[in-house]
Amino acid sequence: MIGLGDVYTVVVAMAPLYFALFLGYGSVKWWHIFTKEQCDIINHFVCYFTIPLFTLQFTAQMDPYNLNYRFIGADVIAKAVIVAVLAVWAKYSKHGSFRWFITTFSLCSLNNSLVMGVPIMEAMYGKAGTDLVVQSSTVQTLLWMKILILVLEVYRFKTSVSPNELEKHESDIEENEVVSTNSSSKPSLRELIKVVLLKLVVHPTTYPCVLGIAWALISKRWNVKMPSIVEGCILVLSTAGTGTSMFSLGIFMTTQEKIIACGVKLTLLGLILRFAAGPAAMAIGAFAMGLRGTVLCMTIVQAALPQAIASFVYAKDYGLHAACDNRHNSLAPCADSILCSCRVPYLITHVRLLTFYPVLVDKKC
Repeated sequence: MIGLGDVYTVVVAMAPLYFALFLGYGSVKWWHIFTKEQCDIINHFVCYFTIPLFTLQFTAQMDPYNLNYRFIGADVIAKAVIVAVLAVWAKYSKHGSFRWFITTFSLCSLNNSLVMGVPIMEAMYGKAGTDLVVQSSTVQTLLWMKILILVLEVYRFKTSVSPNELEKHESDIEENEVVSTNSSSKPSLRELIKVVLLKLVVHPTTYPCVLGIAWALISKRWNVKMPSIVEGCILVLSTAGTGTSMFSLGIFMTTQEKIIACGVKLTLLGLILRFAAGPAAMAIGAFAMGLRGTVLCMTIVQAALPQAIASFVYAKDYGLHAACDNRHNSLAPCADSILCSCRVPYLITHVRLLTFYPVLVDKKC
């Protein structure tokens, strides 16, 4: 049975996060404190400073010699299950498309492991929960996010015209100039590989993860403590990582005309994918790898964490949900809104589900 203490623990962990989100939303939507240009500056500050240092702080504290390889294996199996199901759906369903394949995969399997995962899992499971989500975040940043970038570049490759080329094309039309056929030609495979590698190198969370793992290997191998001056330089901004990220997300939500911009049906679809499909796939992987008890509970609960913020950034960067004339892609412009709309009822839904999952798993065990 779910006790009031369990509910209170989740509320205590989540309320500050949504308070920061509320402040970010209200500061633009109601109080008009920030202009659009200032909002962009805030988002860039969070993207390039607080989140990388926040990632570095927790990655450097992990023990790379004591990883839970069964958990990592369960994560790989869960992703494989989701990819297999989506591949069949995209190929044989009349509503299936490569666009929705990418969006649905991101929604089902890419979690906000650090920003929301650390406070929630620490409140529910202590240090063991924190260690698990840090491992999940590291694997996601170094592996799954890179694969996502590769897939997005393939998507851009298939659509032939990049956003920059599209802008040039539109500019040429306005000036009544003849557009060269080279502007709409497909980039070569060699160019695609170059772009992908460049994206991976310059991504803001790549260096913190690599540096954090490198330091963790050294510190755990020879029992070396990080110099206090270096630790202080990291902590001065990393401690604001959670709050500024949620604040930035609140600002992002103001760009929508409505809080639930995509409608009730698509919002419910997003909630089902996030809270049911993702944890169900992770449960399959966890049972396949022989996870039981508290570790099984933690594995499934972390799969129900909110969507990774990076997926919003990538969707906008690659124009993944631009309007499309094809009838089976008519819902594509709403897909990006699904990801943000799902956060509106998160506080109530997470309180119920995050306290329900452990009880459900314990009964099965």
